[in-house]
Parts: sequence; C-alpha cells; structure tokens
Amino acid sequence: MRKRTIGFSIIAIGIMMMIYTGFNYVTKEKVVDLGPIEINADKNHLVQWSPIVGLVLIFGGIAIFLIPKVKS
Repeated sequence: MRKRTIGFSIIAIGIMMMIYTGFNYVTKEKVVDLGPIEINADKNHLVQWSPIVGLVLIFGGIAIFLIPKVKS
C-alpha cells in the first residue's frame, strides 16, 4: 500500500512540474550605503526547470505504482 502512495505522490509532483515550469523570488540588494543614506534594489531571481523533468517523474511514478509487491 505504501508503494502506491509514493507512486501517486510522484505522479502528482510530475504533473505540477509540467504545469508550473518555474517560479520567481525577489531579494533586496544594497546598492549604496553612505552613512544614514541607504539605497536598496530589488533583484529578481528566476528558477526554471524543463517540462521533461515532470514527464520523467510521471513515468517513474507510474512504474512504482504498477510494480507488484515483492514478497520476502
């Protein structure tokens, strides 16, 4: 039962990675610091991945989901 849950979770993550191929986050960067005067700039960082990664996760999740349970 646990393999099915893990497989389903990996499939769901793969679908989300195919839909959302990246995200942005913003940091503040100090540009000028002259005593009491301080100027900051927002710096935008883009994190992207290929939709192929999501596709690989989907196929891996399907493989885990469908592999029969091994008896020990």
